[in-house]
Amino acid sequence: MKVNLEAGNLILRLWFMLHRTHDMLKACEDQVFGGYKITTEQFTVLATIKYLGEPAKVTDIARWLTRSTNSVSMIADRMAKAGLIRRVRDRSDRRVVNLFITNKGEEFFKPAILAGWQFAQEILSPISYEDKQTLISLLLTVQYNTHKHLKPEENIEELRRHEAKLHANLMKRLIQYISPSTPEAKRQSGKKEKTR
Repeated sequence: MKVNLEAGNLILRLWFMLHRTHDMLKACEDQVFGGYKITTEQFTVLATIKYLGEPAKVTDIARWLTRSTNSVSMIADRMAKAGLIRRVRDRSDRRVVNLFITNKGEEFFKPAILAGWQFAQEILSPISYEDKQTLISLLLTVQYNTHKHLKPEENIEELRRHEAKLHANLMKRLIQYISPSTPEAKRQSGKKEKTR
């Protein structure tokens, strides 16, 4: 197979940049969420529970995060011990474990989601609205092609419809944490003003 050198270089550069960007974003998130005494993994599980809606099944969280059920279950065990979530076995099927966010989990999540939102806005602010839309479309193409590679038996169109529905509900669930008019956002803003 003959490889076009210029095209090959472009693919390698893009592949490297995708990984490098992911690694840098993860390091920044570790820093941001660490300031609120939770790890990025814990934040991601809490955010996924919010995204999917309570109760959220461990298997659904694992599927959404592209992690093994066992690894999410271990994270959930540590989070339950820390008092951030409750694990409840389903009454009709004892194999199914449902996760609920506790009051303590909410207390940690609320300021962390606002800080994460502000961080995302800061990082993405140089990109125009149109370019953000284009970037989403391009990344979705990569995401769906990756998903097809991992799970060729799954229907991608059905996955797209399901994710579109979840995304439509996401902002409704998270707006209470990120809207400047909410009491939580005003408290966080007041804390920042005092520390300046």
